[in-house]
Amino acid sequence: MPSPFPGMDPYLEGSLWTSVHTQLAVEIQRQLMPLLRPRYVALTNERFVIATVEDESDEQRANIYPDVSVSADMLRPARNGGVLAISAPLHLATVMPEVIAQITVEIRDVSERRLVTDIEILSPANKRGDGRIEYLARRQRLLLSPAHLMEIDLLRAGQRVPMRQPLPSVPYFVFLSRAEKRPSTDVWPIRLSMPLPTVAVPLLAGDADVPLDLQLAMSNVYDLAGYDLAVDYSGTPEWPLGSDDAVWAEGLLRQRGLRRGGE
Repeated sequence: MPSPFPGMDPYLEGSLWTSVHTQLAVEIQRQLMPLLRPRYVALTNERFVIATVEDESDEQRANIYPDVSVSADMLRPARNGGVLAISAPLHLATVMPEVIAQITVEIRDVSERRLVTDIEILSPANKRGDGRIEYLARRQRLLLSPAHLMEIDLLRAGQRVPMRQPLPSVPYFVFLSRAEKRPSTDVWPIRLSMPLPTVAVPLLAGDADVPLDLQLAMSNVYDLAGYDLAVDYSGTPEWPLGSDDAVWAEGLLRQRGLRRGGE
């Protein structure tokens, strides 16, 4: 069963994203390989980053609490006249580092195995905290290399990749930095109501671009993984939509029979 949304499904951006991210990379590889052979190969590459990112919702909740004071009841006088803490007055969770898998699609030429085009599907870890610092360092190395860089950002939360000019106010983007045209970057702004675009994937000089149909890739992922059974469309997405998109999504879900009156 297809997603009720014509393009990116915002209900996939939360806890399901790790699964979606992995499968989307594999589907992109599967779609590109028949177009690339015999001169090129598309390979999924997994790397790991360590991130200590505080959840944004936790940060927002923390900001509404007053400072914690230590009451006299928490302390007892010691026999020598000092003060003895008999137990820790508070037990709080610290922010722990997480090892997060990052999966990219690399297009390499068969003869020399050199990296031709790097396709990055951004994850929450790429867009905030320590993971963003690590990703921007990797991104800088790629931009200084002879490889092309495509970045697929299907997440509304977090910071966008740095650009010299302001980006349009839309939820999703695809960025393509062609090695021979830098710093000029091709940008596909994507509204919630739009299908995901078909984008050109550049290769070595003299070879024509190959098309990547992102909507077909996402639709295949949604169908094959059965996300219609995993998503509850009766509520709001884990990452809430802006007011205009929320109104539009509500109407769409009602039209699809996934919302009843009054919900």
